[in-house]
Amino acid sequence: MASIISSRQTTTKPQPRLRYSPRWIGAGLVSSILAGAASLYGGPLIAATLAGVGAAGAVYALAVEPRRIQLHLHDPHFRDLPAGLEGLRIGQLSDLHLGHRYSFANAQRAIDLLLAAQPDLIVLTGDLVHTRSAIARLPNVVGRLHAPLGIYAVPGNHDYWEGMPHIADILHEHRIQLLINRHQVIERNGARLLLAGVDDHWDGRPDLALALDGAPKHDFRLLLAHCPDIADEAAAFGFHLQLSGHTHGGHVRAPGLGPLCLPRHGWRYDMGHFQVGAMQLFVSRGIGGIPLRFGCPPEVNLFRLHRTDA
Repeated sequence: MASIISSRQTTTKPQPRLRYSPRWIGAGLVSSILAGAASLYGGPLIAATLAGVGAAGAVYALAVEPRRIQLHLHDPHFRDLPAGLEGLRIGQLSDLHLGHRYSFANAQRAIDLLLAAQPDLIVLTGDLVHTRSAIARLPNVVGRLHAPLGIYAVPGNHDYWEGMPHIADILHEHRIQLLINRHQVIERNGARLLLAGVDDHWDGRPDLALALDGAPKHDFRLLLAHCPDIADEAAAFGFHLQLSGHTHGGHVRAPGLGPLCLPRHGWRYDMGHFQVGAMQLFVSRGIGGIPLRFGCPPEVNLFRLHRTDA
C-alpha cells in the first residue's frame, strides 16, 4: 500500500492547481451569447433587467452566502461499530482560511454552533490559515475549542505555504494534537477508536502505512486527511470513516452543472457523503476560502456514530 502513495508523490507529470468544469464554461458562453442577443434586440428594459439580475447574483455570491454558516448533523451507520462508540459525537472544522474576508467572523460563528452541539471530540482537517499574518490570530480561534476526548488536527496545503512550524507550535500550546502520519487510540466505554491523520497531499508526504505503524488492537478506524482523494487508498487500509475538506465544494454549484472548479487532489470527491469500498467518506465544504459562494454555503459538521445490523 505504501507504494501506491509513493507513486502518487513522485509522478513527474505536471498537474494544474485547479480544474474548471467544461459544463460551466459551456454554460457561460451560451448565457453570454443569449444575454447579448436579448440586450441587443430586447431594448433598454431587457438590458437593465439582465444587468440587475447579474448584479443581485454577484452581491449574493460575494456578500451573503459566504457568511451563511450552517451546522450539518450527520448520522453515519456502521455494521462493525462497537457498542462503546455508539452515539459518539465528532465535530469537524475544516478550511478556516483565516485571513480571507469574513474568515474570522465565520470561524467564531462556526465554533459557537459546534460547541453548542457538545461534541465528544473535535477534529480540524487542514487549511487553518490563508495568510501568514493571520497566524498571529490563530490562538484567538483555536483557544476556544474544548472537548472531553480531545482535539486533533491535520495540516492543509495553505498551512504549509504560510508557516507550518509556527502553526504546529500554536496547536501544541493549546493541547491540540497534530497527527502527521501518526495515530492516537481513544478509549470510550470499553471500546477503542483508532484516530489516524496523514500529511497534506499537496506539499507534505502522506503515508498511510506510517500512520498505522505500531497500532494496537482497535475496534474502529477513523482517518483525517485534508485532501479527500486519498480515500481509495484509505479504504484499502481498512479505515471505516474518513473526514476531509480542501475542495470547498467547488465554491459555485448549480443543478446539472455541478461544481465550478476543484483543486488538485480534490477532483474525485468534491463534497458530501461517499461510499468508497467499505469505507464512508465525508468531504466538508469548509468554513472560509475565497469569499465567493453560490449554492455552496460554508459549513461545520457534527457526526453521530451509530451501529447497524443490516
